[in-house]
Amino acid sequence: MWLVQPPTMRGMSLGAEPRRASNGHAAQRALAIVPAYNERDAISTVIDELASHAPGVDVVVIDDGSTDGTSAIAAEHGARVVRLPFNLGIGGAMQAGYRLAHDEGYDIAVQVDGDGQHDARDIAALLEALDADPAVDMLVGSRFLGADGSGFRSSRSRRIGIRIFSALLSRIVGERVTDPTSGFRMVRRSGIELFARDYPHDYPEVEALVMMHAHRLRAREVPVMMRERLGGSSSITAGRSAYYMAKVTMAVGIALLRRRPIVEAGDESPVRAQNSL
Repeated sequence: MWLVQPPTMRGMSLGAEPRRASNGHAAQRALAIVPAYNERDAISTVIDELASHAPGVDVVVIDDGSTDGTSAIAAEHGARVVRLPFNLGIGGAMQAGYRLAHDEGYDIAVQVDGDGQHDARDIAALLEALDADPAVDMLVGSRFLGADGSGFRSSRSRRIGIRIFSALLSRIVGERVTDPTSGFRMVRRSGIELFARDYPHDYPEVEALVMMHAHRLRAREVPVMMRERLGGSSSITAGRSAYYMAKVTMAVGIALLRRRPIVEAGDESPVRAQNSL
């Protein structure tokens, strides 16, 4: 069970206007899910940037048991806030967001981390890319696809881990994957349906891509900029990188062995088939 904190009057206009397609007709409803754990130094900037650069996208902050006033700051800056009773980790926080998106009928959900690393200006490009390719169910923002190679790319140990997971996932899904640990992701209703009922815990980004592949949902990468976090510290320190890589690799192996819907070549995705009933 979680607590929902409404936005203040200052933020009542945030997301009030529906997103519009290029032809001017009403487009699909989109929700930005912002998981946050003790992000008081960054959360106000994240929300303000979403209001400025993605004004047609609704915003919900999933406060994952913060103890530093993150919820109060988020509400003051106009975001809707869902307060989890205790810390569940990024996977639990994101599943709470996907469940809300599912229950309230959103067509699109985008994850924007509460630490400020994701640039809200890229959301418009993600929406355009999703509109342009109806066959895609998820877009993953890759920091490694930019033409100039600029932007924050994390520590050396984490880059090594990313290369290992890139090779592993590329082999599993049969397509090149450059940034499997990126949390900057946008999904259609099909992805919302899947992740609302089943989402990996702890370090979910890599395993979530395996889930998409297992359900015959298509994901592809688009170039985005990443920045250094605006405050706080990452849960994956240099000393925990080896543990992180071992745990995620094991989780991927288990994910491949999990019982999945039986889908033959050419069949429709189980998620889409269920939604069409």
